Amino acid sequence: MKYADIVHRCFRCGYCKFTGDYTDFNCPAYRKFRFETYSPGGRMWLIRAWLKDEIQNSDRFQEILFSCATCANCVEHCVFTFSEDLVNIFMAAREEMVNSGMIPPPVRDYLKNITVNGNPYKLPAAERGKWVEGLGLEPYRGQEYLFYVGCVGSYDERAQKMARSVAGLLTKAGVSMGILGEKEACDGNEVRALGEAGLFEYLARQNIDQFKALQVKKIITLDPHAFNAFKNDYPDFGADVEVYHYTQILAPLMASGPLSLKSCEQKVTFHDPCYLGRHNKEYDAPRTILKAVPGLELVEMERYGENAFCCGGGGGNFFTDILGGGEDSPARLRVREALDTGAETLAVACPQCAKMLEDAVKSEELEERLRVRDISEIITACMA
Repeated sequence: MKYADIVHRCFRCGYCKFTGDYTDFNCPAYRKFRFETYSPGGRMWLIRAWLKDEIQNSDRFQEILFSCATCANCVEHCVFTFSEDLVNIFMAAREEMVNSGMIPPPVRDYLKNITVNGNPYKLPAAERGKWVEGLGLEPYRGQEYLFYVGCVGSYDERAQKMARSVAGLLTKAGVSMGILGEKEACDGNEVRALGEAGLFEYLARQNIDQFKALQVKKIITLDPHAFNAFKNDYPDFGADVEVYHYTQILAPLMASGPLSLKSCEQKVTFHDPCYLGRHNKEYDAPRTILKAVPGLELVEMERYGENAFCCGGGGGNFFTDILGGGEDSPARLRVREALDTGAETLAVACPQCAKMLEDAVKSEELEERLRVRDISEIITACMA
């Protein structure tokens, strides 16, 4: 296994599962299950034992390994030199499991759906571009940007609303962009996170070939997960494009004036997506946008920025649900934390976070006290 030579260097000091000030447990799986085996350090010891044939692959070991949300809190707070590789180690162990053929059924089904249907929803490619109906967006033909929506934004009902909102707002702001529609392919970020390296490479090369054929130079993504794959992984396969999350395009536009805003008096708290924040160190753009709205008060949750608590959807859990629900699910803990700020709106910038947190608000029966809205939806509602 790749990284096998450094797995033994972890001796479970425990910093990896805390926030930076050690006031709370910040690893979603450990916070949910409260067993050391579900912490990053516990996983490291189990992986080491597995590689040395001291334990065998089992349903429980698979659950422990695939419940990791790849949120990178451990990367942020581990005090050792190998910290940057912690999530990579867990994904490499998953890859070994995938290659062995012994993986949890939800993971198997997800990977099969991507292979057979090109998306996890088992829907035809013809359905992929329907989110855009009525918006007047044109297919990509050399516009400044390609707007890449991704599987969740294309097929999930809540995420489709977010995709329409972002596309509409960027269009109003005068951004020149086109879409791929039904020709868009899965970005593969979750495929890689779940350990199917061969399928990820196939998807990456398929997308890169299409980008090159269309002479795409700049991409705006709806989803931080796609942003992460395009920015950090695709260059290994020859990609040469500038990649932006939509908030990085929208933030400077708030200052330059193409969007005229009215006063919107409301208290808002922002949930940092792991793949925008910890994985890619972008904490400012979403807050710049929100702070530009007249009358809007931005209040931070107790855990924010590099200490933000994951919604639990990363690492493929959005689709596999191995981390699971219940009162101690990460998403429900997060909406209770948002409620404690006194905010009436929980702002998001990721379609997976939007779905996870909106469902959690319903489970907590907080619909009358807290609403989940994408940043673009907040700005659109405040347009003069």
